[in-house]
Amino acid sequence: MTTIVASGLSQSVNSDPLGDAADTSFARSGSLEMRLATTPQEIEATQRLRYRVFYEEMSATASPEMAAMRRDFDAYDEYCDHLLVVDHDVAGEGAVVGTYRLLRQDVAEAHNGFYTAGEYDIAPLLQRAKPGTRFLELGRSCVLKEYRTKHTIELLWHGIMTYVARHSMDVMFGCASFTGTNPKDLALPLSFLYHSYLTPPEWRVRAHDHLRVEMNLMPEEDISIRDAVRALPPLIKGYVRAGAFIGDGAVIDHQFGTTDVLILFPVTELNDRYRSKFAKN
Repeated sequence: MTTIVASGLSQSVNSDPLGDAADTSFARSGSLEMRLATTPQEIEATQRLRYRVFYEEMSATASPEMAAMRRDFDAYDEYCDHLLVVDHDVAGEGAVVGTYRLLRQDVAEAHNGFYTAGEYDIAPLLQRAKPGTRFLELGRSCVLKEYRTKHTIELLWHGIMTYVARHSMDVMFGCASFTGTNPKDLALPLSFLYHSYLTPPEWRVRAHDHLRVEMNLMPEEDISIRDAVRALPPLIKGYVRAGAFIGDGAVIDHQFGTTDVLILFPVTELNDRYRSKFAKN
């Protein structure tokens, strides 16, 4: 994750929101609600949540400005949509316990492009796509540690799929991360992803040459599938089980202390089991 430092929000939300405020709530289960951020305060709450997870719990390095504000932010926050999981049993900013950042292609093209383009050469992918294909970038996903349950993840997926359906999106993509910056330590899961889930030619995306780290670090016959699956972070495991592909090459993000891989997810490839669980009826 390559962060572009910005001083904060000049706008509260994407200038083309989904619709009326009543349409921004996607699901409610017990005290948890899945909805879109609608105010500057709610977006700041997501940034504080991201700071807690990325910088305090994990090993990301904050800029002095971020550390002073205790928020993770960049220029993209101003025009992305932000999915929230809100716990109504918690007061104040702490009520936001999970988030995803969503960037539609039309919005990206009207501003600074896609965040992922800083790590992966996505231009050929966009050019190859059939006319009318609509891309959605997923990013900045995190959930507060005590809420990292199947229940919360399902709420997030339900929110994403509701958003996809409302905006008629065709392809989702974005970067997902392994903790650590030494590819040799990740040889098993990276090689497994390369051999088992590499994007087919029509969807091929390659890391920029100056950033690209080889993922094919082990022969396929030497890979223990059981051990490789165990070594996958839950988010990446969920993506590939649902039908996602993996781009060609990993990228080391020293600021966040991670090794990133590109996830590419044509909506038509969504596994039937996941479609029935998460897709909007």
